[in-house]
Amino acid sequence: MATILQTTETGAHTSLPMENVDPRWYAAYTSANHEKRVSEQLLQRDIEHFLPQYASVRRWKDRRMILQMPLFPGYVFVRLALSERLRVLQVPGVARLVGFNGSPAVLPDNEIESLKITVAAHFRAQPHPYLTIGQRVRVKRGALQGVVGILVRKKNALRLVLSIDLIMRSASVEVEAGDVECMN
Repeated sequence: MATILQTTETGAHTSLPMENVDPRWYAAYTSANHEKRVSEQLLQRDIEHFLPQYASVRRWKDRRMILQMPLFPGYVFVRLALSERLRVLQVPGVARLVGFNGSPAVLPDNEIESLKITVAAHFRAQPHPYLTIGQRVRVKRGALQGVVGILVRKKNALRLVLSIDLIMRSASVEVEAGDVECMN
């Protein structure tokens, strides 16, 4: 395990594991329906974060509205050095960082990057039941080039399912059959 030497206020030297100082992606679990408020607070505190959202049409008796809803309800993704986790945990609405045995678990960069590409390309992503088994494919061309996921058929369309294994949640986006290639 790599370490880095740090000097404390008293002048003493301590060593910290590299994961404590290198920024990594973590999943912050939020209070119910507080994802957007947490995202605003993280923005104000200048903490890098990501809240993927999708458009959802809601109907009432007298009107119809398009709302932006969290793609993964209850979660906001944050990128920080583990030594700075207190800055996130002090945000109102954040319950904890997702992890095991009291230690936050790092999210793979490729899972977050795939989501970012999907959201940035304005694809109509939607929540999807969590998948781990299925035909794994890679998008070979277009705005999602390089993104890896599981291919499923929904009605007459193909959807690429992107999963975040740590929180056991998935999202899907429509793709063309000619834009994907099977992975071995």
